[in-house]
Amino acid sequence: MLTIIKSILSLFLVIVVGVYGEKKGIITNRLNRGLTDLLLQIILPFMIVSSFSFSYTNTIKSNVIKTFYYSFFAYIIVTVFSYLLTWPIKKEKKIILHFANVFTNTGYIGFPILHALYGVEAVIYGSIFNMFFVLFVWTYGIMLFNKKMKKEEFKEELKKTFLNPSIIAVYLGIILMVFDIQLPMVIKESMTSIGNMTAPLSMIIVGVTFSQVNIKAHLRDWTIYYGVVSKIILIPAILYFISIFINDRSIVSNTVIILASMPSATMTSIFAENFDIKKDYAAVMVVATTFLSLFTLPFLLKIII
Repeated sequence: MLTIIKSILSLFLVIVVGVYGEKKGIITNRLNRGLTDLLLQIILPFMIVSSFSFSYTNTIKSNVIKTFYYSFFAYIIVTVFSYLLTWPIKKEKKIILHFANVFTNTGYIGFPILHALYGVEAVIYGSIFNMFFVLFVWTYGIMLFNKKMKKEEFKEELKKTFLNPSIIAVYLGIILMVFDIQLPMVIKESMTSIGNMTAPLSMIIVGVTFSQVNIKAHLRDWTIYYGVVSKIILIPAILYFISIFINDRSIVSNTVIILASMPSATMTSIFAENFDIKKDYAAVMVVATTFLSLFTLPFLLKIII
C-alpha cells in the first residue's frame, strides 16, 4: 500500500509542476498541444516497443494472447454497463459521461502505475489493452460524438487508427516477441530512456488541464458526482467481481482491471472541444476523475493485487 501511495503521490507532485507552468505562462496552449503530440506520437510508442524487448517465457506469450480477448471483452462489458448507468442522463451530457466511462487514461497514468507495480511485463499487456483503446476510440468514440459521420469519413478515421503510432509500436513489439528478436543494447537503452519520459511528461500535461478548468461552476451539477462515482467506483467494482466469478486473479486480469479503472481519458475533452459538445463539462469530468482517483486508486489496487 505504501509503494502504491508513493507512486501516485509522486505523479501528483509532477501535476503541480504542470499547474505552475500554466499559471506562470511558461506552458501555453500551443506548447501543451505540442507536448501532447510529442507524448502520443513519439515517447509513448518508444515505451511500448522497449517494453516488448526482452526474453519471453511461454507463460508470457500465453498471457499476451489472453490479454487480447480479455481486453476486447472488457471494453464490451464496460460499454454495456456504462450505457445502463448513464440511462438517467439525457442528451449531450449522456454522450460525455458514456465516453468518459468507456475510455480511460491508459497512457498518461495507467502505464506508469503498471510499470511501478509489475514492471515491463505488465506494460506489454497494457500495450495490448491500449491497442483496443485506440481502435475503439477512433471508431465507436467518434461515432458517439458524430452520429452523422459519412461512410467515407468513417473509412478515413479507421485508416488513421491502424496507422496510429501506438498501434504501430504494438505491431513492432509483437514482431520482436514472436521472432524473439533482441535489439542491440545501445538502441534498447536509448528507447528505454525516451520511454521513461512518459510518466513525468504526461502528468505535466494533466496539470495544465487542471489549471484551465473552472470547477466551481459545476459544483452543483449532480450528474458530475454521479459520473465520477460510476467511473472510478462502480465500473472497477463490476470488473473486479467478474474476475472473481471467472476465478482469474492473474497479472493479466489485474492489468485489464487497473487500466479500465483509470480516470477518464483526456480524449474526452479533446473530442468535446473538436465537436463543440459540452466542452467545459467534459474538462471537469477529466479533472474530477483524475484528481479523485488519487484517493480511490490506492484502495482499488490494494484490493485486487
